[in-house]
Amino acid sequence: MVSTSLALMPSLLSIITLLFFTIDDATPLRSIPTCILALPFAATSSFLPLAMAVDRSKFRTCQQTSFCRRHRHGKSRRLYDYRVVGESVQIHRGGDSVAADDGVATAIESVGGGGLLSKFSRRLLQGKGGDGVPTTAGTGGGRDPHLRGPSPVFTAKLVNVAPFTSTALTARAYGDGKCNPGAFAEELNLAVHLHEDGVARVRITEVLEDGAGPRSAPRWTSDELVLNEKEMVAMKGEDVQVMSIDPSIQRKLSPDWEGFSNEAVEGVISSLMKRANIEAQSKDNFIVLSYGPAGGKRWHLMLQLYPFEVYFFRGNDDGPPMIVAGTGGLTHFEIRRNKKCSGGVEGGGDTRKLSDFDVDVGDEADDDEGEDRHGGKEVVGYWEDGLAIYADGTREERREVETAPTDDGAPDVAVDVVGGEVDEQRRLDEEYFDTKDMWEEKFGDHTDSKPHGPMSVGLELTFPASLHLFGLPEHASSTQLKTTAGSDHYYTEPYRLYNLDVFEYELDETMALYGHIPLVVSQSMHTGTAGAFWFNPTETFVDVEEVAGSSKTHFMSESGIVDLFLLPGPDPAAMYEQYARLTGRMPLPPIFALGYHQCRWNYRDEADVYHVHSKFEELDYPYDVLWLDIEHTDGKRYFTWDNKAFPNPTEMQKKLGGHGRRMVTIIDPHIKRDINYYIHKEATSLGLYIKDKHGDQDFDGWCWPGSSSYLDFTTEKVRNWWAEQFQYNKYKGSTPELFTWNDMNEPSVFNGPEVSMQKDLLNLNKCEHREWHNLYGMLFHRSTSEGLIKRNEGGNVRPFVLSRSFFAGSQRYGAIWTGDNEAKWSHLEISAPMLLGLNVGALSFVGADVGGFFGNTDAELMTRWMQAGAYQPFFRGHAHHDAKRREPWMFGDEVMVRLRAAAMTRYALLPYWYTVFWQAGLTGMPVMRTMWMQYPKIPDLYSIDDQYLIGSDLLVKPVTTAGATESEILFPLTDCWYDVDTLKRVELTGDVNTTNTAVSLAVDSDIDKIPVYQRGGSVIPRKLRLRRSSHLMVNDPYTLYVALGNDLKAEGKLYIDDETTFDHEKRQAFGIASFHSSWGDNIVIQNSVYIGNSDIVDDKVVNGRIVERIVVMGVPTKPREIRLKSDDSPIEFQYDGESKVIVIRKPGLSALEDFSLYLMK
Repeated sequence: MVSTSLALMPSLLSIITLLFFTIDDATPLRSIPTCILALPFAATSSFLPLAMAVDRSKFRTCQQTSFCRRHRHGKSRRLYDYRVVGESVQIHRGGDSVAADDGVATAIESVGGGGLLSKFSRRLLQGKGGDGVPTTAGTGGGRDPHLRGPSPVFTAKLVNVAPFTSTALTARAYGDGKCNPGAFAEELNLAVHLHEDGVARVRITEVLEDGAGPRSAPRWTSDELVLNEKEMVAMKGEDVQVMSIDPSIQRKLSPDWEGFSNEAVEGVISSLMKRANIEAQSKDNFIVLSYGPAGGKRWHLMLQLYPFEVYFFRGNDDGPPMIVAGTGGLTHFEIRRNKKCSGGVEGGGDTRKLSDFDVDVGDEADDDEGEDRHGGKEVVGYWEDGLAIYADGTREERREVETAPTDDGAPDVAVDVVGGEVDEQRRLDEEYFDTKDMWEEKFGDHTDSKPHGPMSVGLELTFPASLHLFGLPEHASSTQLKTTAGSDHYYTEPYRLYNLDVFEYELDETMALYGHIPLVVSQSMHTGTAGAFWFNPTETFVDVEEVAGSSKTHFMSESGIVDLFLLPGPDPAAMYEQYARLTGRMPLPPIFALGYHQCRWNYRDEADVYHVHSKFEELDYPYDVLWLDIEHTDGKRYFTWDNKAFPNPTEMQKKLGGHGRRMVTIIDPHIKRDINYYIHKEATSLGLYIKDKHGDQDFDGWCWPGSSSYLDFTTEKVRNWWAEQFQYNKYKGSTPELFTWNDMNEPSVFNGPEVSMQKDLLNLNKCEHREWHNLYGMLFHRSTSEGLIKRNEGGNVRPFVLSRSFFAGSQRYGAIWTGDNEAKWSHLEISAPMLLGLNVGALSFVGADVGGFFGNTDAELMTRWMQAGAYQPFFRGHAHHDAKRREPWMFGDEVMVRLRAAAMTRYALLPYWYTVFWQAGLTGMPVMRTMWMQYPKIPDLYSIDDQYLIGSDLLVKPVTTAGATESEILFPLTDCWYDVDTLKRVELTGDVNTTNTAVSLAVDSDIDKIPVYQRGGSVIPRKLRLRRSSHLMVNDPYTLYVALGNDLKAEGKLYIDDETTFDHEKRQAFGIASFHSSWGDNIVIQNSVYIGNSDIVDDKVVNGRIVERIVVMGVPTKPREIRLKSDDSPIEFQYDGESKVIVIRKPGLSALEDFSLYLMK
């Protein structure tokens, strides 16, 4: 069969090409013979690659990326040397105002002590014009229209005092011979913003120029698209003290801001210098911003004037700084400049537009993009891996591309030199500095015109006394960041943050994947928990290095500004609360979204859907959602149905809904360019698409439908229009039971550079794609989520949207999954570290495809993956259309029973999962936690990523190797632990009074067992009735599992609402049960209930939330009697002396009423 299929490959590929890419309304799918229609599903597995390694030739390395190559390993260090100009320092009382459109201007008007602001300071703050009216972008001194959050407390001028600067270099390399390199001053604005929770924001931007030059308007930033403005509250002015012994700065401090004598100020500065191990510096080289409420926590931000560095301390200890920014001389900011100059430019006053110069904007590249890689063949389509499909039925083969070895520190040798006579100095400069690709950059067949030239920014961050850094998701690597620089680096390439559709990604790599969050978290016994959020959505590379007991990260971004948020912690709970206030909180999902999801590319038709659904029903196998991939549409036209395969979609959804099930359909961002397709027709007429690099034509890229256009989701009117498309009268065949899956939203463009968009494409505001690339997927996700809310009257039904791509803040819009994994043990093993990495980035609602997307899984692997998936926040099985069917019953009855048992554990724990998700939204703490998040004082747990916690109370160790019957677990000795199956306490050797150690223990993990343990000191609610969906469980009674701690105490919460609507927010329709047990105080269990709105949470609701069983573990001796305090009536119970477990059955209590059971010993 295989040999026959391979022999037929050309003709079969021609047919598939026809089916996937060329069918239109003129050649409807139903007109093609059935035997032909069956071929893609029956025969493609014989010749389509399923387990190939990633095609590395499609994706750039640092060495192939101009800005990374220029700045990595300090190669450009000699071009940048920044000094804070003391005379420019301004202190502002406007810290307690929140900046919206005119917040910074408000800060200007509120300046204390320093007199009227100079013209420079007004430009520095980018505020109002001299007449008090906000200036507009595009005029000299125009404010940043996107700036949000607390106004700056401190502003100053930052000047590059290097003898030879970046602008001088480019003038010499690219200039017309009439430039005056010495006249190219590089001046920046420095602003510090302080938040009431201790967060410090350090923001560096260009000084704007008058006229119409390259710096006449602020760079595009995305505060209003990402930041959680409502919770970004400024530190009160009276709680900030600014200290300096520099006379020029002291004059700027009003008397009530000084607060200290010179001797006291010197003492503070000396103390901080000592803590930072700074010796060879004068005290007048520092400014200290000390802030925090009187009698509360305090923080110190110490600015070193020259060379510019920022030291971030906690004020309540005497340890080293948490974070130091600007170390290593690696700060760089490539200010915008003209490519060529003439007439002996003085003082940077050349304000002509780029178009006035001979600037290469890439037009020539359109006519000359190198050799024809297709050999003259006609291209009729592209696959997801970016390879072409030809009209003769053949397919482009991968090309092996040799890349230069990555630079490990030494400067590059000479690069291409611009033609013509080159003087000796230019030659020497270019031998040391890399000036290649600054105004035009090629990769493969694609040319980036880069009309604004080099615009990169970068900064090194040092985390003193910390060797454990986490974050920078998403990468297929360990949760803890490994070194990429230094003598003993683990990886050669830096971590890359650039959202891409990486077909068949490899493991243990720093390559970019589908989404990214530029957050680094440090965990250390010496400095506690601290975070650094590099707020920049452009392509970014990050090097990680360990030096002398400390860790360093070097951020290098292609464009944007330096916008750094420093999060002081001091522990994980505090830091994640701070991060939630910055980027937003995760909303509570509908409970069905926490159940099991069954997906495949593709369930073929309604008969297939009904068959799958009926088998789940027949086998009493719980599931909540059935998914449809792209083949359900009419020719990949989203918001439509294939009328032959799915003639009655509304009836189909209602039938499944009658059993408590929902459905999900896929809706991707690429829009088929078909004028008869109503979505495309309307979007075109309204002008909603991303434009080409000239801004004239709609961008045309290739994806699943073939020729496609892409909506500009950076624009509010486009997001609103997209949300409207989900209205039931527009999305025909949709019902309230239908939800959405957003895929391919990196965005994926099969024929684009790196399978994505060209960076010089323009949004509707003429801003280049490079500036907002990493935001695209999140904004698409956001707009879809808003559409699902708006489609229902009153907007009162919670949405569910799954997205593949993401950025910081995506937690506000729905779930994320790790993309196209493989049916291999290695991919099961990496799933926990990847998901933990996403949780480090505050994305909690995450999962990996159970069973692996590509390839075929066997029974053991499927069993272990289903067991692991039951304990990950998003729980979905999914498979490629060429993979064998793998619904739970496809492996035989014995395996089905095991898979069902795993799913049942998930459903039994839904009350706990729902409560943990509620707590995550409330506190910011992740749902799926690394061990150090719960035990930050146990260093042995910092690097562990093969076991984790769900909430604070369930320890999970997935089995990820074939044939395993035993697993090693590190148990924190801070708490005791109970096996959730046997209910027995785990016997651990060690001192229970030791709080900073963990003990390794081998535990049973045969094929029917996944090691899961409940923390002693916790109370976990479950529902034990076997139901086929979460909807059918709503009125089921609770069983409370009480695990007594070493002190014979336990506590826990149960959150209850209607599980579907926003009434818990809009009408306070919720209840919180707080359980407490204290055996030493004769309290078996006590419940204290808080009801949000008792008019809604009435007696009917209360009486429907019954506790039918209470299980208490770790009871040392059998009590004589247990009584209910309200009427002193005895309660029946059973005690097992071997397991030391008490079971109380049918106590006749409601989880939403106060009660107390007490002991009679």
